Amino acid sequence: MTSKTVARAAICSGREEPFAIADIELDALRDDEVQVRIVACGICHTDMAVRDAQLPVPLPIVLGHEGAGIVEEVGAGVTSVRPGDRVVMSFNSCGSCPSCAVDAPTYCYEFYPNNWSGQRADGSPVLFREGEPLNGNFFGQSAFATKAIAHERNVVRVPDMMENVDLANLAPLGCGLMTGAGAVLNAMKVRAGLPIAIWGAGTVGMAAIMAARIAGADPIIAIDVHDSRLEMAWELGATHVFNERTQDIEAEIRKLCPNGLGYAFDTTGVNKLIELAFTLLAPMGTLGMVGASAPEDMLSFNEASFMSNGRRVMGILGGDADLQDFLPQLMEHYRAGRFPFDKLISFYPFEEINEAIAASESGKVIKPVLRM
Repeated sequence: MTSKTVARAAICSGREEPFAIADIELDALRDDEVQVRIVACGICHTDMAVRDAQLPVPLPIVLGHEGAGIVEEVGAGVTSVRPGDRVVMSFNSCGSCPSCAVDAPTYCYEFYPNNWSGQRADGSPVLFREGEPLNGNFFGQSAFATKAIAHERNVVRVPDMMENVDLANLAPLGCGLMTGAGAVLNAMKVRAGLPIAIWGAGTVGMAAIMAARIAGADPIIAIDVHDSRLEMAWELGATHVFNERTQDIEAEIRKLCPNGLGYAFDTTGVNKLIELAFTLLAPMGTLGMVGASAPEDMLSFNEASFMSNGRRVMGILGGDADLQDFLPQLMEHYRAGRFPFDKLISFYPFEEINEAIAASESGKVIKPVLRM
């Protein structure tokens, strides 16, 4: 492929402006790249964190990092997918650093240039608008668009067993669902019969609830401020639900789990909630954290309690997922009825991206997915 390809994309210029849909051009493919016709893309909190300047990503930019679509073209060096394949996309990684060498690409030493720099890792632009470079390559894809350039390392071919499943249903697997489920199954390695409490019943928290049920945790406690989300948490596997606005969370958990929590999982990024979760851990209990917080936020734990009880605090990115293995595992759980994440999804036309974002931020919708 030697010429640029025209597409439509939603451009983010910051919190003060709505996303604007406009014509863009995609650069010619490099050897390790894949051009994908986007069928659908989930909207994730991380997209909003970039819009709000909470992450060091340049603006304006084409966001979107839960893309699913059909491969149209592949670079000369690509062997794992071919034109016509259905794929789900996720984060990119370098493939050669010490983390990638042990199948831990979420902690790639070159994560920033491959995902957040607005361009390729070598500094070259992927997208153009009216002939001028436009920031893109977000999570190696920028899938708020009708077409996107991804990379062989961050596209996962949808297995043939999923051929009857709408690609739009699979789009959210690439970030939020992978993060919550992977935190439980890969990072914390939740053991059957031990209690887990999950702060925040958004997409990530709901995925953690479903994964905790797969792991056999008991009880499974969901905490949120929206009754509607707590009702969904019940349906997806929570054994107990608490509303932080109206209930004393610490007292409720101590009554339910007098020996403490085997696992606590925070998706909120609120330091006072994380500190509370730490105090509720049992000996050798694990606290996993994925919530986005302000760069200046700090945490305070009692050193003696931390050490003498063998407690563990884990920062978790992307659910410790190795994409090529873990995303097909989640698809199989979905096909078998163990991971019914489609219950979280509300679909919106691509042109209604701003309405979909507003619905998500209000709590009305758990996982908005744009259909291109």
